[in-house]
Amino acid sequence: MDFPERRVMQEDVVQYKLFLIQSECLSSQQTQNRLTHLTEEILAKVAPLLMQYIWQHQPFNLKYHPEKCGVPAHIGGSTQFGDNVEDEWFIVYLLQQITKDFPELAARVEDNDGEFLLIEAADYLPKWLNPDTSENRVFIYQGELHIIPSLSKSSSVGFPKDVVPGVEQALALLSTNTEACLASPKIRTAVRKRIAGYPEKIKAGLHHAHCYIPAGIASVLAQRPDLVAPAVSAFYLRDPVDLQACRRFKTFPPDTRVLTMVTFSRCLYAQLQQQQFTPDRRSGFTLPPRSHPQYRAHELGMKLAHGFEILCSKCRTPSSEPDAPVSCNPQWKGFMASLKKNNYFRGELEGSARHKQLTRSAENFFKQSVVSTSSVLTPGEEILRLLQDCDTLAVEELKKQESQLPQEDSDSWLDITAQDLEWMLQERSGIREGEDSEEEEVAGYSLVAVSQGMKSFLNTMSSHEGAELPCQPECHLVSGGKAEELDSDDLDDDDDDDEDDDEVDDKVKEEDDSSGNAETDGTQTLDSLKSYMDQMDEELMNTNIGQSFSQTVNSENDHEPGEIQPLDVDFNLVSNLMESLSCQAGLAGPASNLLQSLGVHLPPNSDPA
Repeated sequence: MDFPERRVMQEDVVQYKLFLIQSECLSSQQTQNRLTHLTEEILAKVAPLLMQYIWQHQPFNLKYHPEKCGVPAHIGGSTQFGDNVEDEWFIVYLLQQITKDFPELAARVEDNDGEFLLIEAADYLPKWLNPDTSENRVFIYQGELHIIPSLSKSSSVGFPKDVVPGVEQALALLSTNTEACLASPKIRTAVRKRIAGYPEKIKAGLHHAHCYIPAGIASVLAQRPDLVAPAVSAFYLRDPVDLQACRRFKTFPPDTRVLTMVTFSRCLYAQLQQQQFTPDRRSGFTLPPRSHPQYRAHELGMKLAHGFEILCSKCRTPSSEPDAPVSCNPQWKGFMASLKKNNYFRGELEGSARHKQLTRSAENFFKQSVVSTSSVLTPGEEILRLLQDCDTLAVEELKKQESQLPQEDSDSWLDITAQDLEWMLQERSGIREGEDSEEEEVAGYSLVAVSQGMKSFLNTMSSHEGAELPCQPECHLVSGGKAEELDSDDLDDDDDDDEDDDEVDDKVKEEDDSSGNAETDGTQTLDSLKSYMDQMDEELMNTNIGQSFSQTVNSENDHEPGEIQPLDVDFNLVSNLMESLSCQAGLAGPASNLLQSLGVHLPPNSDPA
């Protein structure tokens, strides 16, 4: 089968599109008008969430895209998330909420790995679904994950698995057969688990820390807290050329430093905190001794100031002509009306300090996300523009506020113990499915499953794609789970091989009929082979190889003295694996990797002997 070549996407970039589920009855102009109006409504709806979120590189954005290359007109955008993959999953949550609140829209989302939603639920996908057959089949619709099915004997809804449906075809089928396209509960649960916790998770993903920074940076961050992200990235990705601008701080002199609270995302804070850096002596930044109680605040502020100085050194001072106020934009009135409709101001009285702060945040969001400008300012230009527009707070006034700063957050989450890591890995792999006690968990382990799992693996057929790991009931008893049930799509896939199996069965029956006469000869051959094997056992018994095996313990003493006792293959297999696990001392190794691949998860070794 020939599939169209996938386009190459930029690394660490997520792309998302929102389509009208039914647009056949609309003209191209009507479709554009409807999608443009929906863009304003959607941004107003999600604005309260977006304003409190700090993005790693680029924010969530939506704009109208006309029909092109067979892709219908839609609204969408792309976001570079860099090192913070949580940005990508927050966007998935936003798309889930958007399609729930606007049921006329269906969303598609992918990154350079392709359909990463399916990767998250890889353990539960039907056999026919793979990167080649999933194109234009995965949608988020009405807040749920939907997969355009493959045609099968049990259902006539869908497209053949070797056919890539067009987006319009897939949307038409999704609108008329929504229930048939709904992904299985296990697939939806896997994706839902990944985005669980939002919107509360937004605040949990922030870190508030005290920093000694120049007064100009404090003023900028008071207006635009999101500008901390490009500053951290500039410092994190610095090179010797960038540091030349930091020999003398022209924009942010260090003698104006004040103590203030800075809000980071956890990813940004970790990047800033873990960097080891000594400032240039000519910069004017001096750090107190490490024993000083405010050493961390001085160090963080010094690093952050370097990032801001690097950003500003790469751009020229923008024009002093002030921008037109957002109130002059015809879209502003409708945007504010949508914000009020969604209770953005939370009952705050107009003119109050909190109302002014929310209005200022809304204006910044409107400039960045709603209004499309022909010339986009770089982060450095935005910082310089803010320094021109806003009155820099007096150093004395900022120093008065130092005593009123709230307590900073603990960064103990940076320290992960071996037990924490093991717990996270087990939770990620789906091993922990309850809060069972350790005694109950250990009691559920069976060494029989180790030997049975190995036998099943050795008896499994392999192909050019590799060996398929068996999923035996014994393995699931060990891991605390239940044997997986076959998906209906998997059963349909197996139907394709039924005719071939029938032909093989006929040949086997013919061979059985002809083998009846050879049973006597076979018995004689088997006896002869057994005698050869006994002679080989006698020769190997006194060698190092023979002594490395453990013989079966004969409790009934029914063997003559000197007679070779049969080997217990299962016992030797399990004992050798246990010895290998013990030598690994809890670290990764061949024995633990093999057992984990078979679904066998043994408890930690509690016997040091």
